[in-house]
Amino acid sequence: MSQSIMRYKADYRTLAFVAIYFILAIGGFIAYEYLSWTVIIPLVVLTSLFSFFCAVIVHNTVHSPIFRKKSWNRGFQNILSLAYGYSVSAFVPGHNFSHHKETQTDKDTMRTTRARFRWNFLNQFMFFFLVTKEIMVFEQMWVKKMYKEKPAWFRQWLIETIIVNIFKIGLTVINWQAALLFIWGPHLYGVWGIVGTNVWQHDGCDPDHPYNHTRSFTSPLLNYFAFNNGYHGVHHEKPGLHWSLLPEYHKKHIEPNLHPNLNRNSLLKYLWEANIWPGIRVDYLGNRLAQPPKSKTQNWIEGIDVKNKKHQEDFGAEVLS
Repeated sequence: MSQSIMRYKADYRTLAFVAIYFILAIGGFIAYEYLSWTVIIPLVVLTSLFSFFCAVIVHNTVHSPIFRKKSWNRGFQNILSLAYGYSVSAFVPGHNFSHHKETQTDKDTMRTTRARFRWNFLNQFMFFFLVTKEIMVFEQMWVKKMYKEKPAWFRQWLIETIIVNIFKIGLTVINWQAALLFIWGPHLYGVWGIVGTNVWQHDGCDPDHPYNHTRSFTSPLLNYFAFNNGYHGVHHEKPGLHWSLLPEYHKKHIEPNLHPNLNRNSLLKYLWEANIWPGIRVDYLGNRLAQPPKSKTQNWIEGIDVKNKKHQEDFGAEVLS
């Protein structure tokens, strides 16, 4: 690590990807009237991909802020919120607290057992739409709690939310067609994608096992663009560990103890097998997945003490509060 404003040099890639997103999104928006559909369509696809990459960056940022100074991390979250399309801070309650601390239990709003379609493809495709409403309900409950108990986090969330809405609504007023194609559409794809990762990372795994609770993917190409988020088992083991350190930790501490069926290389191959052919929903041992009875999500917010030191790394830009 260099003694620069950044904690890890690897995050120059992070900044580069965010910059590329803005070039694609704003460039496409401005040039929309002059482009043919043969250019617009691939440009929208590329913008959507980079919006998803920015969603992955949001995930990394709320666990391990990239700058040494809190003021820089706050500012970066404001900018990143524009690339993500939603408040970065809003990612904290549903992911850092509900999902990470209560993985696949009734307190996890993103538990994969909430998807129960017979055709497994639909469980992956529809997962975002099944869980989003409840995620937003708990987010508002969390915001009210933070207003009273952690005002700094609340102010950051509020600033991000205001900035994002002014940006998206303003561009929509200027040119709604270009805004739908280059702003709203890619943002929806990004958030749909990042929420949907929970299915291929956790469905059919054993949440009670010290290692087999998560499926990992080791493809170098995938992990270059996904900032090593294929190594998801490490991430649940050490949520605050910087993404650039995940492969080494996985090799040393996770892979030797992980069931081979959960240490995959190709994500595309797994998605084909799980969702297309044979497309059968199975556990990591290859048995048909038995679903537990339907259950209501329990209120995980009530028991959270924001002053507890075990939560000090869970608040995004406010981790140093």
